[in-house]
Amino acid sequence: MSTTMPSDGDDATTAESLAERLIESLVPGLELLSIEFGRRLGLYEAVAEVADVTPAELATRADIDVRMAREWLEQQAAAGFIAVRDASTAPDERRFLLPAAHHPVFLDPDHPAYAIGTGTMFAGTASAFDDVVEAARTGAGVRYGAFGTGVRRGLEQLNRPGYVNDLSGWIAALPDVRATLEDGGRVLDLGVGTGWSSVALARAFPRAQLVAVDLDPESVAEAGALVDQQGLTDQILVRRANATEPDDFAEFAADGFDLIMFFEALHDMNDPAAALRVARGLLRPGGAVLVGDEKVADAFTPDGDFLDRLNYAFSVLHCLPATMAEGVRTANGTVLRAATVHEWAAEAGFTGSEVLPIEHPLWRFYRLDP
Repeated sequence: MSTTMPSDGDDATTAESLAERLIESLVPGLELLSIEFGRRLGLYEAVAEVADVTPAELATRADIDVRMAREWLEQQAAAGFIAVRDASTAPDERRFLLPAAHHPVFLDPDHPAYAIGTGTMFAGTASAFDDVVEAARTGAGVRYGAFGTGVRRGLEQLNRPGYVNDLSGWIAALPDVRATLEDGGRVLDLGVGTGWSSVALARAFPRAQLVAVDLDPESVAEAGALVDQQGLTDQILVRRANATEPDDFAEFAADGFDLIMFFEALHDMNDPAAALRVARGLLRPGGAVLVGDEKVADAFTPDGDFLDRLNYAFSVLHCLPATMAEGVRTANGTVLRAATVHEWAAEAGFTGSEVLPIEHPLWRFYRLDP
């Protein structure tokens, strides 16, 4: 589409193109749900555990209806997600397999290509759609927990590979902080979600001590369970806290922190400048704040690029209503531009705020110095 307004003679062509685009958009949306269908039922694992399966064999292995098994297999093959040995075979005798090159995408949660969370996140966002529509009438917002496990697990699935594979490299962009963490140091992970950022940092810096906090009780419970399962309870303390409330940190912040992290969390806070002000007050001398948030254009433009379109859609359907449910102080939404981060940092009293040279397909990183 063009930013130029069409003339009357172009109206029909423009309408047809837009209608075609919307109809075509049904395909990837429905395919994401079919991926989540397969994830919830364990179908990718069931197909991958053997060389290939017929619909009946998948139905037995996954304990699902055989007709549904066949339809899902055919749909996945039509989408190019799985393969079929011989398409000319009778429908009930066709043998389907998950190509080896696709295993990391659907089955390996630590692999950089792991992307099954796209379906989980899509389904989780859609699960609260009726509430989001109603909240638009009232301005009351929709609390984060109303989006259920889909959004929590979707974010985990999408972000975990970056934490596991790249987080130590992100810290390398702060060489003074990295040196401190190699010798020990204390880290506060604000908005930790289900805990993988803290787990990855603890593995990368085994002498450091971490405090992981989140406002969402379900996320805190899952983060605590993860830390316990990973055997890191001596290194990571998990607590529920509001990042904007200094009193919430009294129990564990007396000694201060050498690094405070906000990963994909600052834009969701209803008073981000206050959260940064609290963080600044918790830093030790020489400490710094590391923010990883959305990589969007420097300014609004119509007909935005992929990242602006992605983040605006998430903002309308999830992030903005979830933030509004926390109060009315600041409702930024998902689209967090660099100038806004610098503005909040200055308001919070930071004297230094810079974009770091860290490559990431979706995020931009900032260092804030008190």
